[in-house]
Amino acid sequence: MARINKIVTSGTFSLDGGTWEVDNNVWIVGDDETCVVIDPAHDALEVQKAVNGRQVLAILLTHGHDDHIRAVQMFRSLVDAPVLLHEADRMLWDTVYPDQAPDGTIADGEAFTVAGIQLTALHTPGHSPGSVCFHSPELVSESGTQGVVFSGDTLFQGGPGATGRSYSDFGTIVESIKDRLLTLPDETTVNTGHGDSTTIGAEAPHLQEWIDRGH
Repeated sequence: MARINKIVTSGTFSLDGGTWEVDNNVWIVGDDETCVVIDPAHDALEVQKAVNGRQVLAILLTHGHDDHIRAVQMFRSLVDAPVLLHEADRMLWDTVYPDQAPDGTIADGEAFTVAGIQLTALHTPGHSPGSVCFHSPELVSESGTQGVVFSGDTLFQGGPGATGRSYSDFGTIVESIKDRLLTLPDETTVNTGHGDSTTIGAEAPHLQEWIDRGH
């Protein structure tokens, strides 16, 4: 039976000449034998420890910002699994790994099977051009409810991800959230790239507030 493991790693995020301290959520979905890892940030050894000897079928990246990918090639070497990224974020990847390519791309609607469930990629541009979320209607959340979406930095508790830096756009992220995420069932748990989880039902009523404040 598929389950979710979460670990929090700490490091920095750098873009547009600035650097900030950040804590990142790393999500592992699988059973006792196999798993996929979403955004193995900052500390490859700590994420490997959480994998606990399971076969990693894929390393799924929600987007290409350096806090999410800087540790990924070391993690890849530890677990021997393919690194997958949406092609529209390749320019972000190339700033960190100019001489190494991801092992493959993630397409909108592509399904990844692990431990008897499917994670379907939803292309949700705005925070970055290639941002994706991963949705499973059958996966049970850590709180015991059914239906989970791993939102990366697209949707947080309290609103959209940041759009004030290069390659981001507020109007685009709002459209992505409205059309791709808020259409999911209200009880769907939103496991975010940073901070606390939330639900679609908790966030949906605030859409107009986000639009009105413009960020």
